[in-house]
Amino acid sequence: MQIILASTSPYRRALLERLGLEFDCVAPDVDEDAYKSRGLEPRELAQTLARAKAASVAELYPEAVVIGSDQVCALDSEVLSKPGSPARAAAQLERLAGRTHRLVTAVAIQRGGERRAWTDVATLTMRALTRAAIERYVAVDDPVDCAGAYKLEQRGIALFEQIACDDHSAITGLPLIATVRILGDFGIDLP
Repeated sequence: MQIILASTSPYRRALLERLGLEFDCVAPDVDEDAYKSRGLEPRELAQTLARAKAASVAELYPEAVVIGSDQVCALDSEVLSKPGSPARAAAQLERLAGRTHRLVTAVAIQRGGERRAWTDVATLTMRALTRAAIERYVAVDDPVDCAGAYKLEQRGIALFEQIACDDHSAITGLPLIATVRILGDFGIDLP
């Protein structure tokens, strides 16, 4: 059975590779900005984007098991987008410093018209950080393509006081515990 990750994210690819599965990566045809402009709350936005990504690729490969995922960084009810530049990354980190925020990670797995989904919410408290510490961090990890402007799998872990979550892999972009469970529903048993 063909498995497709509906993503070009190197982080999600690396996570899925940990399961030892053979899979292909296909870029979904989803206008994320159009969904973000709807003003959806963070959990609903992550879920909607994960479903849209899976559906976009499943339409092209109806016999494949397609995995779509999305992650939203939320400070209170505000969605923080991927910063895209070092200056915007530093500005986001200044806003997050000393505060608690959430990472909402949704996965949707689809084969034909059948779909299962899961959402993981992590609560993260960042240490108080000086501007100099933020600038050093941004220069080292270059987190411009990450929700929240940090990479926990690298030096970004040093920015935090506390992290509470059910599945630490969700923080990097794909909740593997739920993914394994849902793949089992589709007849793909691991390990």
